[in-house]
Amino acid sequence: MPLQKIRQLWLPNPVKRGTDVAESWMFLATGLLIAVLAPAAGITAAGAVNAAYRSQSQERTSVSAVLAEDPPARIGADSAGGAGGRVHATVRWTATDGTVRTGETAVAPGLRAGDRTTAWLDRHGSLLRDPVTRGDAVAQSIAVGVVTTCGTALLLLGANRAGVILLDRRRYAQWDKDWADMDSRWRHRQP
Repeated sequence: MPLQKIRQLWLPNPVKRGTDVAESWMFLATGLLIAVLAPAAGITAAGAVNAAYRSQSQERTSVSAVLAEDPPARIGADSAGGAGGRVHATVRWTATDGTVRTGETAVAPGLRAGDRTTAWLDRHGSLLRDPVTRGDAVAQSIAVGVVTTCGTALLLLGANRAGVILLDRRRYAQWDKDWADMDSRWRHRQP
């Protein structure tokens, strides 16, 4: 059916109306816009997420920290720490001014009190509770790109559908007018 609408643009047809031509052009334009704008929007959104990660990773610094207490056991984790993911634990580190500070951050599972780990500080020296990893940033940028691409395509399809509804209203109004004209002619001819 969609290809027939595009073909109607160039095929001569005595019953073709202006609304039919407009609908065909609108369908073609929507397809082209989806092919161009939707991926462009997705790539732009994914790039913005990736740029935000790069900016955040450049502004943060790593410090060596010591676990102040055993982290809570992770449900579903084996005793060897083979489960993926991280757990939150209290760590202690020395700030640039020489003061010892404590805070809670994400650490690898399987560590115990007294073990060394890497903690991340923001540009103000505050501990980051859940620093974004490179893998997290890639997953987020892909997800945002896909959602933005699909959302843009759906928005364009919705706009096309709204345009078709408006054209249908105009088409039906024209048909009503034509039928009323024919009805008045037929009534006029009857004795």
